[in-house]
Amino acid sequence: MASIQFPKDFVWGTATASYQIEGAYNEDGRGMSIWDTFSRTPGKVVNGDTGDIACDSYHRYEEDIALLKNLGVKAYRFSIAWPRIYPDGDGELNQKGLDYYAKVIDGLLAAGIEPCVTLYHWDLPQALQDKGGWDNRDTIRAFVRYAETAFKAFGGKVKQWITFNETWCVSFLSNYIGAHAPGNTDLQLAVNVAHNCMVAHGEAVKAFRALGISGEIGTTHNLYWFEPYTTKPEDVAAAHRNRAYNNEWFMDPTFKGQYPQFMVDWFKGKGVEVPIQPGDMETIAQPIDFIGVNFYSGGFGRYKEGEGLFDCEEVQVGFDKTFMDWNVYAEGLYKVLSWVHEEYGDVPIYITENGACYEDELTQEGRVHDAKRADYFKKHFIQCHRLIESGVPLKGYFAWSLLDNFEWAEGYVKRFGIVYTDYKTLKRYPKDSYRFIQSVIENDGFEA
Repeated sequence: MASIQFPKDFVWGTATASYQIEGAYNEDGRGMSIWDTFSRTPGKVVNGDTGDIACDSYHRYEEDIALLKNLGVKAYRFSIAWPRIYPDGDGELNQKGLDYYAKVIDGLLAAGIEPCVTLYHWDLPQALQDKGGWDNRDTIRAFVRYAETAFKAFGGKVKQWITFNETWCVSFLSNYIGAHAPGNTDLQLAVNVAHNCMVAHGEAVKAFRALGISGEIGTTHNLYWFEPYTTKPEDVAAAHRNRAYNNEWFMDPTFKGQYPQFMVDWFKGKGVEVPIQPGDMETIAQPIDFIGVNFYSGGFGRYKEGEGLFDCEEVQVGFDKTFMDWNVYAEGLYKVLSWVHEEYGDVPIYITENGACYEDELTQEGRVHDAKRADYFKKHFIQCHRLIESGVPLKGYFAWSLLDNFEWAEGYVKRFGIVYTDYKTLKRYPKDSYRFIQSVIENDGFEA
């Protein structure tokens, strides 16, 4: 048996998002978000579930910090709910919102845990959506104002900031596929939103630098590893388009200040143009201190005319599947982060999300034996070790998620947590996967 040992300074953490765990949707001056609206729209979320209560972390954050401390993590990634800080998105400051996050941050620091703060994890104030949302460039200015407020309030205490979580989801999943809030199905709109979010990211980085805040700032993209089923040129090209939709479309502007031309041409063939204004690309490509990568899956594809947006069909090759029906492709993590390193240089990388959804059962003894999830983590940890040994600057790993929570359009049916949430009592039960990660952190590794 091979021993997998991680560097002593490797950052182990876990992650959550505000709308998924906080609840308290109408307390202490919080405004409505697009997810409050979307989840109340019939047919949009499984069982009509909402995040009104979720895990009630707004009132139980101390309990959650205790779970984190017991787990042994060095860092905790969570997001600030913009509507708690500016209920109308761009109007009057809500001090009670800042006070809540100050308590969370101070509680984490007292427990020896570094807060890693995401500024935008999808809960756009509804008041801004009513004015066009991310399609309206005024939202960029409002976001920067909100970001500056957070930087000033928590600068010094928070050493790691993430501007956006998964811009692909904010744009294409939410405004072209329509599966997430606000639920639009317009390709041009999705491209507009993607671009404006990346501009907002760059402007926030500029604001962070101008304020002289200590610490690091970056962004998080969800990357997907998609390979051609054969070496036929048409299969190679189709798979590349499908992969670039998640990867190059966001990574190239972030690091190279330009969109991949072959994708620009493809979208143009669909009648879609990128709404670039003078100075935008320079803003998007502001130097960042690290890149966050969320990785869940990968697959194989081949050319098929008329299939999806990119004339590409996925080919099933026998992967195990999670309860989300996602392929378990741990080696895809090695491949995609190796690609990031080769393509974009020595930027430090954090895996800001990685995890799996399975059907969990709580035993009468209060245990959850989630062997498949523990095995999922183990396989991906091995790939993390391979990356480090290969010279890729992988600095940390945040497991998704600390808690079972509101899984967006899937409601409460799908569980990703390493801690089981009983939604009737809101009691938390650490799963076997929690104990596995706890052991890995304690020993800086494990026996493979």
